[in-house]
Amino acid sequence: MKISLIQPGRNNLKYLKWSYDSIRKHQGDHEVEICVADDASTDGTWDWCLEMMEKDSNFKAILNDTGNRIGHTILYDRLINEVATNDIAMIYHADMYLCPGALDAIEKHIEPKAIVSLTRIEPPLHPDGPEKILWNGGVEPEEFLEEALLKDIKNFTDKDKVTEGIFAPWAFYRKDFQEIGGHDPLYAPQSKEDSDIFNRFLLNGITFKQTWEGFVYHMTCRGSRRNTEDKAVSIYQDSPEWLAQNQRSTRNFIRKWGHFVKHDPLMKPIVPPKYNIGIILENSNLNLLELLEPWCNTIYTDQGNVPNLREDYIQKEQINTIIDLKRKVLPYDNEKDNEVLLTVNAAKFTQEDFKYIQQMSEILADSGEPGFHGELGNIVVEIFDKMNTYEHLLINRIKF
Repeated sequence: MKISLIQPGRNNLKYLKWSYDSIRKHQGDHEVEICVADDASTDGTWDWCLEMMEKDSNFKAILNDTGNRIGHTILYDRLINEVATNDIAMIYHADMYLCPGALDAIEKHIEPKAIVSLTRIEPPLHPDGPEKILWNGGVEPEEFLEEALLKDIKNFTDKDKVTEGIFAPWAFYRKDFQEIGGHDPLYAPQSKEDSDIFNRFLLNGITFKQTWEGFVYHMTCRGSRRNTEDKAVSIYQDSPEWLAQNQRSTRNFIRKWGHFVKHDPLMKPIVPPKYNIGIILENSNLNLLELLEPWCNTIYTDQGNVPNLREDYIQKEQINTIIDLKRKVLPYDNEKDNEVLLTVNAAKFTQEDFKYIQQMSEILADSGEPGFHGELGNIVVEIFDKMNTYEHLLINRIKF
C-alpha cells in the first residue's frame, strides 16, 4: 500500500522525531510518504525538516514562515491537496507512535467511500471510553515504555472486531476528502474542524471503520492543547489559547449545524436535522443576544435599553467568525422568511427555555408539524406551511 501521512506541527519537535522513528520502524512493506507542515515553530522544527528531506526521499515538508499560527484546519488541507502524492492519506498527529501491523490493518479495510481509524492506546490523561484502550506507557517520549507496549499489544488485538467510530488517526481516499471540499476554514486555526468534516462525510455516504487489529500509542493533545513547548502550562491543563479558540469554534459549529457536536459512545457522528429557524428577541440585552445568536439562522432583535445593541454586538463578535453577522442579526421589524419562528421575551426567559432552544432540532424532528402555533415554556413557537431540513446542503464547504 502507498499511503501519505499528514502531520502538521507547531513546537512539538521531540514528538515529531519520536513519531517519525516509529513510522519508519513499523511501516512494514508499505510505502509511506510523511508530509509535515511546520506551523511557525520556534523549536528547530524546520531545520529538522530540511535535514530529513535531504536524508529521506519520502519525507516532505512545508513551512508557515509568517510567524503566526495558521493552524491544522488549514494545513491539513494544504498537505493533502498540495504535498501528498498517494491516493490514500491518513490524518496522523505528531504525538502518535505507530504500532507494528497498523498499516496492514489499514490496507485490509480501506476502500473508496470508507474511512478507517486505528485504535488509540492512551495514558490515563482523559476519561476512558469504549473506543480506546487506557494503558499507561508514559506521557513523554523519554519515558515511553516501548518494549512493554510491544509485548502487551497482542492482548489488545481482536482481528474480528470492527466498530464504526471515526477519530485520528483516520485513513481515507483523497478523492473522497476532496469531493466535499476538505476541512471548513470556519474553524481555523483549530478545534471542531474534525467533528464538522465527520458529519459531512456521514451525510455524503461514507462508512466508518475502526479496526481493532491496528493501533497507535497516543500521548494526547501535544499539538497545541497541552503542548508545554508552546502555550500550555502543563500536560494536565488545557492552554488558555486552546480554550479560547475552542469556545469560538464551538459557537461556529452551532451556527452551522444548529446543535452541539453529537456522536454515539463509539464516536460515530449523529447529525440531527437542520431547520431554518429564526428567533424574535423582545426586550433584548447584549448577554441574551450573545447567548442565542448561534442557535438560529436569523435573529431579529429590538434594541432593548441599549441604543446601538445590534451594532455593538456585531462589532464585538464578528472577529470570531467568518459568517457575516450583518446578514444574520437583523432589526426586530425586518421581513422574516424563516420556516420556524421562536419568539423570546428576555424578561421571561429562563434556563429551562434555553434548554429547549438547544434541543430544538430534536424537538422539531420528533413532534414539529407545519402550521403549529403554540408555546414551549416561555417560547412562542410558530411553524409555517413547510418545515424542510437543510443538513445535506452542508456537505460541501459553504462560502459564508
